[in-house]
Amino acid sequence: VTTGHASSSLLMQVTDMEIFQYLYCALFLVVYLSILLMSSLVVFVVCTEESLQEPMYILVCTLALNGMFGSCSFFPKLIFDLLTSSNTISYLRCLSQTYCILSFTYFEICTFTLMAVDRYLAVCYPLQYVIIMTNEKTLKIITGLLVATFIGVLVAVLLSARLRLCGRQIQNVFCDNPSIVLLSCTDSTANNLYGTTAIVVFLTITSIIIGYTYLRIFIVCIKLSKIVRNKAMHTLMTHLLNFSIFLIGLIFSFIRYKLNTIDLPLSVHFLLTISRFVFPPFLNPLIYGLRTKALKIKIVWYMQWLDRKLSVTGIY
Repeated sequence: VTTGHASSSLLMQVTDMEIFQYLYCALFLVVYLSILLMSSLVVFVVCTEESLQEPMYILVCTLALNGMFGSCSFFPKLIFDLLTSSNTISYLRCLSQTYCILSFTYFEICTFTLMAVDRYLAVCYPLQYVIIMTNEKTLKIITGLLVATFIGVLVAVLLSARLRLCGRQIQNVFCDNPSIVLLSCTDSTANNLYGTTAIVVFLTITSIIIGYTYLRIFIVCIKLSKIVRNKAMHTLMTHLLNFSIFLIGLIFSFIRYKLNTIDLPLSVHFLLTISRFVFPPFLNPLIYGLRTKALKIKIVWYMQWLDRKLSVTGIY
């Protein structure tokens, strides 16, 4: 089958999940709504509380917003397909989903990296921190990273859009760039070169920055009192675990497409593939929101206020 036109449709591997399709559908719906609810709450509290409008909370808000963006790019289509036993997507929608998912992935790592730098400056240079990391500088950096992400991803998607495809079966439950390139029957050297170089350079730079900053924070934590050190180390390890889960899923997808020889059970393969859309967006509001004392206090206050309002109006 030769395709590559706006009217063409592609097939995805949703049919491999048909045995437990309604169970998957219900589970993903709960996860999706939970991500939207918790992330929206974090964003609302940070945006409405002037006392929380600081670089650290702005970054937490950014992470929550990006989590919602990534979830909205992934879950609705998958839930709909499971509910209706469908496995088709138009070529243009496939390219659109690819763009959104790639943008979410790269910007998520950018935000993780910026948060690591922010904590490094706050812990290692506490006196200069308020001068170095102002709200204005933080917003400018976030905007710059966002623009760079959108442009870089746009180049990758445009390179894929020019390809003529000789197949319809996407090797995934969602559209991503490697899946489209694999279907190509024309020269995709430029795609492979750009994609491989971009992800290797990007992950190398961000991993070095995150590794260095957390190592410096770890060294400072060793010198603190036992209670403060244990609390700081627990937070540090939680952050690293969350980032590692995201990274493992991304690296697995990259290696899987490059080697095409990974033989794993379908359940393991599926879990690793979707892990970056499920765990980080779900855990981020909990880790960075509810475990951050100042933010937690405000969230609890708003929840209690809402509870009182609902009780007064007699809704329940």
